[in-house]
Amino acid sequence: MSRHRAIVATLGWALGAGILVGCGDSDQDAAPSPRPTSSSPDAASFSGAPPSALASQAASAIASAHASASAAASSASARASEFEASVEAEAARAGAAAEKELKNVKGRGNAVSEVGMKGLPSNETSGLLAVLVTITNKTDSTASYAVQIDFEDTNGNVVETRFVGAEDLEPGKQEQPIAFSRLPQDAEVTPRLAKAQRY
Repeated sequence: MSRHRAIVATLGWALGAGILVGCGDSDQDAAPSPRPTSSSPDAASFSGAPPSALASQAASAIASAHASASAAASSASARASEFEASVEAEAARAGAAAEKELKNVKGRGNAVSEVGMKGLPSNETSGLLAVLVTITNKTDSTASYAVQIDFEDTNGNVVETRFVGAEDLEPGKQEQPIAFSRLPQDAEVTPRLAKAQRY
């Protein structure tokens, strides 16, 4: 009886070992080890990630800055045009007031000694003929001034007359209006202080 048990035990052990070996062989055949591949992954299987919130905010800020800069440049240009127009309008008004004041003045007026003038280089005046007129109130009270500038040709003939002025100029103060000529740039003319009246 004990010999029969020993044979059964030995047989059981052999069968168990065979099963284990068989299982090991079966696993190797069923799942071969992975091998490297040279093909690229399918790009279609990937989906692009949406931009982050930070990137979106940065793009929005850049677009806003461009829009603001464009609006600022446009606004600055408009303000410059408005300022230029207002300066021209004021010069025209002052010139008209000076012309009116000088209409009935006999001789050269009472303020010739308070007015000086100097021609301006054409590269500073966009090619226009221009004279810088310096009006200085040398009295002890506030006064207004009207000035007439004549442009004379080489024969001494007056070919153009321009008027400038200064209003409510305080004692000791100066103003420097510019008398612009409408003559061609190459015109041979000489500016002359014709009249200056303090009123």
